[in-house]
Amino acid sequence: MQTQVRQTEAEHPDLRHVEAPTDRLVVEKGRWITNWQPENPEFWEGPGRPTARTNLIWSVFCEFLGFAVWQVWSVTVVFLPAAGFDLTTSQQFWLVSLPPLVGATMRIPYSFTVAMFGGRNWTVVSALLLLIPTIAMTVALSSSQTPIWVLFLIAAAAGFGGGNFASSMANITFFYPAREKGAALGINAAGGNLGVAVAQFTVPIAITALAFGQFGPNLPAAGLMWVPLILLASWGAWKNMHNLSHAKNDVKGSLSALKEKHLWIIALIYIGTFGSFMGFGSVFPTLISREFPEFSEFQVLGAALSLAFMGPLVGSLARPYGGKLADRGGGARITVISFLAMAGVTAAVVLTLPLGSFWLYLLLFLALFTLTGVANGSSYRMIPLVFRLSVPADCRVGHERKASAALGFIGAIGGFGGFAIPQVLSASNEATGSFDTAFWCFAAVYVGLALLTWAVYRRPGTVFAREQV
Repeated sequence: MQTQVRQTEAEHPDLRHVEAPTDRLVVEKGRWITNWQPENPEFWEGPGRPTARTNLIWSVFCEFLGFAVWQVWSVTVVFLPAAGFDLTTSQQFWLVSLPPLVGATMRIPYSFTVAMFGGRNWTVVSALLLLIPTIAMTVALSSSQTPIWVLFLIAAAAGFGGGNFASSMANITFFYPAREKGAALGINAAGGNLGVAVAQFTVPIAITALAFGQFGPNLPAAGLMWVPLILLASWGAWKNMHNLSHAKNDVKGSLSALKEKHLWIIALIYIGTFGSFMGFGSVFPTLISREFPEFSEFQVLGAALSLAFMGPLVGSLARPYGGKLADRGGGARITVISFLAMAGVTAAVVLTLPLGSFWLYLLLFLALFTLTGVANGSSYRMIPLVFRLSVPADCRVGHERKASAALGFIGAIGGFGGFAIPQVLSASNEATGSFDTAFWCFAAVYVGLALLTWAVYRRPGTVFAREQV
């Protein structure tokens, strides 16, 4: 029967769901499922849903660790001077900006790996790749004589974790029916984003609590603590996840999406939203240590920095609400309001800094992170609507395929903001001795992005404004 089904499918691919069994999974060697039918209610309510849920759980776990490793340098770098590493401010900012740069770049090839190697197979490989930066970090940080170029290479390797998002999202989208894709992808994305917050909360505690009477922080713990979890996630993905035989790359749709001007416009907007989330998430611990030198003792610094996790946490939790607000009032409208509010909060950071209040500084950044989360959700919601309205009805590729490809490209491009923000802050510090100029530049950029969003997608008389994109 199974051979006959394959012959029929080879001759008539459209008959796959008719011939394939709906009461069981057809799993071949290497855990390849050959009869996946999420749009078939009988199959989905039978073996489909629990199988998809299992793959989602392990996907979230692996992606969570990817984000944690991606951001582990953001908080570790602050403790390097106390451990005897002689680094300039510029070098410290490079250590926190290299992972976002590499991670954003890796998202593009990672988005094609699921169809090439299988979702389960690549999840295992991508998780094991995280052992490279974590083990190397454990070894390199055991001696303060490690050359700076070695630290740069290891920080760059942490960018592997950023690429995991693209492959994980691409994999999960194949498992769920259209009516449940949004919820599944939201869970997958939120679970990954929480890795940033968990890393920033636990790493300072591990570094200081495991010092065991040392005169400085126990830096190797920042890398070593993730190794057992990575091995567990890799084993779990290998044991429990599946590959789907029907998962294919849409190369034509991807390439055609690059020709759409709205891909680049929304990508620029997304640099301001997601890029701000990643950029400030990377640099927030460093800003705390620089702006409040009274936290110079590493135990006290660890306690203060453990609060930095609250920024990425509220930003991650706010993202779904940004999507919900966009559903009600339009993504462009919510994005414009968010950008203007982000400009106001950024200006307030500079104006209130002379007060020297750490708690006010923390509160303003929590507000900024919350706004980036809202803007992330609202701007991402715009993509399918914009492509539906801008792609001609007679286009051979179709607006849905272009929108799907655009989601991946825009997510990758937006990640470059995580590199730009630390570098702008570093340049400001080098030129003026403070970060004030950088923050004023950020505020101006947010106002400019608000005007761009309004002019293209909210200005009265445009098709986008009529449809409340």
